[in-house]
Amino acid sequence: MRCLAVCQDELVIRMLDEILLPGFEVEFIVEKGPLTRRLQEAGVTVITGDPRRTETWVKADLGPSTCVIIEDNGRRNPKRILEAVRDAGGTLVYVLGIGATSTEKRAAEFHDEFPDVSYLSMAELFGGPLLTEFSRSLTRARVQQYQRYFSDAERVLIMLHNEPDPDAMASGLALRNVLRRTKATAIIGAIQGVTRPENVRMVNLLDIHVEQITPESLKEYDRIAMVDVQPHYFGGLIDRVDLVIDHHPEQPGYAAVFKDIRPDYGSTSTILTEHLRAVDVNISERTATAMLYAIKSDTLFFNRQTNRVDLEAFSYLYPLADAAMIRKMEGAEITLERLDYVMKAYRGGTMADQVFCAFIGPSPREDFITYVADFFLQLEDVKWTVIAGIVNDSLVISVRNLGYTKNAGEFVRRFFADIGSAGGHRAMAKAVVPMRAFREKFGELAGEDIGVRLQAFIHEFLQHDQPAPKHEAPVLKP
Repeated sequence: MRCLAVCQDELVIRMLDEILLPGFEVEFIVEKGPLTRRLQEAGVTVITGDPRRTETWVKADLGPSTCVIIEDNGRRNPKRILEAVRDAGGTLVYVLGIGATSTEKRAAEFHDEFPDVSYLSMAELFGGPLLTEFSRSLTRARVQQYQRYFSDAERVLIMLHNEPDPDAMASGLALRNVLRRTKATAIIGAIQGVTRPENVRMVNLLDIHVEQITPESLKEYDRIAMVDVQPHYFGGLIDRVDLVIDHHPEQPGYAAVFKDIRPDYGSTSTILTEHLRAVDVNISERTATAMLYAIKSDTLFFNRQTNRVDLEAFSYLYPLADAAMIRKMEGAEITLERLDYVMKAYRGGTMADQVFCAFIGPSPREDFITYVADFFLQLEDVKWTVIAGIVNDSLVISVRNLGYTKNAGEFVRRFFADIGSAGGHRAMAKAVVPMRAFREKFGELAGEDIGVRLQAFIHEFLQHDQPAPKHEAPVLKP
């Protein structure tokens, strides 16, 4: 497609020439002078003439299918140029706003007099692509740095959290690809292995091996990386690592040579997708399938903690992945064992002010607790769920909400961070507290009393700092 452009700034001319080629045949109408000679010497196609005169556009062979771009820098009104273009028969006309002039105001001015003219700002034309490319360049530099740092290591450990979920395992596979290593030189490991039914199904279908790691075996590795988790999670066992890649809020208390933590992302797999793309690493069908399933799972298919970049990563991975395999992995969600814990919560739980709380007692695995929390959030009129159970002498508390009220992570940190591990996002959070510490702070509570106490905590949290009703005068504290 042919394009005629009128610009006064050499930088704008060069940028347009670079961006529009080779998709457009671009020619710039420039009045005679030093600028014309410089552009011609640089290989830019130039037509000399006065763009305010109709005959200039006629000589330039302007036709109804020719695209016209006219710069508006706020210093010289392009009205006469627009009139000349219109008189010469131009129909595809765009005004490009440059500088600090109000885009909306200028667009309205041009539209009133020239309703067929489209007004674009420089930010609209260059802002998104430039930011994307700049971000990708920064990611590329970061990835290349840690690639070099890991290159001379004989054995690398890619550490996952206990009971790894799809995002952790997929991120482990992706990081192994970024590091260009095999499963013999980059071990994907966890202290507690995979037991949840849907995760076991993923492991079996995609042939993912998660090796069980002991605290003693950590010193056998030359480099340690963590994905979808940070060292604080392990309760002081690990205080220094070589690389951390995570989408959970950053936690203090550890040292890392490299880290890429983006809490506004919906999954760690989204971050690793950017890393793979930044350094042009081929993504196998198996890895793409795992990562696509992870993004879908961690964002509840974009219903929770979702960013534009999650959608972009999903779109990029989709044609590379096996969609039928993902449907197969999703088939192991409900089990009789899980339903048993749902019934325990149903019989012993309490519902107040759209908050469902329950204590389900001893549990062999944490996933029963999180499953119950997710399950009851689906009920009509439930906006928050707080579910607790005991796993290995620790009280595990799982919190879920619809994502547009107060922050779930802030809730668990406020009540439990001083006696255990607590954190999370706006819509989901978890606390793990040793029962000994829980009893020291809150007393010897019977099972049903734990649920009642949690209901009191969440009620206090949700009511705290709420604005006074409009019909009442605020109460002033002395």
